[in-house]
Amino acid sequence: MQPSSLRPTPPARAATTTTRPLAAPFARLHIGSVGVASAASVATATATPRPSLARRPSGLRPLLAVSCWLLCVCSRVLARETGRASVCESARLARECAKREGEGGDTKKSALAAHQPSLPHATPLHISFLAPHPQRAAAASSPGSSDSSGASRFAATAGKALAINLNPKWYGVFAEIGAGQEVARWFFRVGGAAGTIAKSVSAYDMLISDTMYGAAARYVTRERVEAMLEYEYLSCFLNLRKQRGRSTAFFAFADTVVARAFGRDNECHGWLGLKFQPTPGAPPSTVMLHVRMFDRTAQEQQEALGVLGVNFVSGVLSAADAACGVTKRGVAGGPGGAAPAHAPTPPGGEVIDFILAALLDDLDRSRLEVDAIDFAGPFFAAVDNRVAALRLVQQGLCDAALFDPSGALLVPHDALYKKNVLAVRGRFRPFTNLHNDMLMAAAQQFFCDNSSSAGGDVGSSLSSPVDGVASASTECVVRDDTLVLLELTTRDMMEGGDLLDWTSNSGIQEDAFLQRIDALATMGYTVMISNYRRYFKLAAYLSTFTQEPIVIAMGVPTLRELFKDKHYADLPGGILEGFGRLLKFSVQLFVYPTLDPKTGELVTAANLKVDPQAQKLYEFILERGTIVPVAAFDRELLQHGDVSKRVAESIRAGTAEWEGLVPHHVRDQIKAFNLLGYRPAPAALPRGNGVGGATSALLAGEGEGVAVGEGAAVAAAAVGGGGGKKGVGGKRA
Repeated sequence: MQPSSLRPTPPARAATTTTRPLAAPFARLHIGSVGVASAASVATATATPRPSLARRPSGLRPLLAVSCWLLCVCSRVLARETGRASVCESARLARECAKREGEGGDTKKSALAAHQPSLPHATPLHISFLAPHPQRAAAASSPGSSDSSGASRFAATAGKALAINLNPKWYGVFAEIGAGQEVARWFFRVGGAAGTIAKSVSAYDMLISDTMYGAAARYVTRERVEAMLEYEYLSCFLNLRKQRGRSTAFFAFADTVVARAFGRDNECHGWLGLKFQPTPGAPPSTVMLHVRMFDRTAQEQQEALGVLGVNFVSGVLSAADAACGVTKRGVAGGPGGAAPAHAPTPPGGEVIDFILAALLDDLDRSRLEVDAIDFAGPFFAAVDNRVAALRLVQQGLCDAALFDPSGALLVPHDALYKKNVLAVRGRFRPFTNLHNDMLMAAAQQFFCDNSSSAGGDVGSSLSSPVDGVASASTECVVRDDTLVLLELTTRDMMEGGDLLDWTSNSGIQEDAFLQRIDALATMGYTVMISNYRRYFKLAAYLSTFTQEPIVIAMGVPTLRELFKDKHYADLPGGILEGFGRLLKFSVQLFVYPTLDPKTGELVTAANLKVDPQAQKLYEFILERGTIVPVAAFDRELLQHGDVSKRVAESIRAGTAEWEGLVPHHVRDQIKAFNLLGYRPAPAALPRGNGVGGATSALLAGEGEGVAVGEGAAVAAAAVGGGGGKKGVGGKRA
């Protein structure tokens, strides 16, 4: 039996005693976000009911009374200064928050708090950081928000984070380097994080980071986020699979970011990745994306990154749930989240739209862009990353996407950084010998010293090939770090509002697009898909990543079109603004000549006549050196006029003229895959001649194109690798 000195006072007797017992809420005092508590009083409040003050030594009564009075005064001062809620309201809100966090299940503590008598002339004190003032409760919905608009601004983000926390299927790790731990913070902030987060870590120190993930020369790279995902996923999966592997799908989220540095206008970008099991026990799959951030302060970038991360995690995990038939009670196929009897159906293009559509929820496109995304693993076996990149451009998440010669998606920051760029725009349907000659001539003039190509008969300089390249070109020296870039645009200035040949009323025809990408990539070129119509926007985009010289090659017809006022009607400054924005960058326009269809005279950039009202402007830009005539050309090819159109007409007519107007591998491709309406003679039906399906699209474009064929080594072989001083000849494309 308990000694009488420790026996708790019944509630009925406590109400009649002369000296009232101390209220339990005094056991805990929170000032702002810092807790100040008496260890003895907390232990007493959580373990056993408090003994009556009447049975304590009488010398403590005055001291406790004064302490209670001081704490009461402090609580009211804090409430007024910090904007916290009133005492009663704080107590109610704190109990609700504690219950949600799993801290309100102590029946003894709840019963004790319910029966506590109040002090005379004082309200029971309970100050807690868990109970914000109603006027500031809205701001708590946003980890980075300091105003009352946070609840409406980030309501969708908070809902997504809470939904994941309440889903018993998911359990994983968050690892973030740079720009704080803003993604994990959302999951902690909304509540219920104990059911989702096994670990949250941020290895800011380079030595610590190298110890965990391996040494690295650069830390904001795809390779780094891959190493982080692998390490964190295995640490979670291997340690917990025996305990909860049958009912849990493990995941690891990682990001490595460089945000705005103090006092510097640096490029702000980062990689985000998620490695996850679509169902418990399934092999993992991975999604990674690259983001560029445009906010002017680091705090705003942290806020945007946190929202993007939640949207990203929610989109991928929700797509997995949808594909695997998950209900609100858990994974379909077994009670309580047991593993389903069937494997998830690998999603195709619909999962791309599902994930991309939600990435910018609660965000504005002006704050960031997602310019690369990569899906890998068995769950995404039906996803084509080239289609994913195309949809990034279509849905406005970025303005351009790049592909390397293998068809893999590139990060523009890495592909273009400190590179000389030779870009050619067009539809490339099909590649012709004229396109080939245009690229060779522009490459020869761009990559070589001016003195090496001066003098001589430039019109015949390509007529004496050595291994497919003109003899005059063998003396040229290739510039280091140069990239040849072929651009397909979804908005063609020359179309006049008509649909492109690889679009339809319902959008881009992805099969035709993939054929075009395959065709260009197999020739060793980097390919870019963009939504740029105006050349100054293309120049601005390229200049974002490189300060080296940029050349855009085009034909005379395209240059003439550029100087028409109708293309600048929506700009306040009209055509002057358009060219003014182009001239601010280190960009030159290399112009390939043509023949006047009426007189047969040669028209070059030097003697071109544009609209009369723009002629003076043209002459100024020409004298300035922004417009450069291409000196080397094949006059015989110019005799055919629009070669792409002539090839198409010849194929439809069933004549053989077109075969001499295209490189030989283009000819073989047309015949092998019956492109552009080609129909073989009944006696000889080609059933495949070794030309791969990847190259079957070579003929899918026209316009101011680039070249292919025997002489494309000038740009493809010499520059595609991007380095070294070597001749441009010697190898066939």
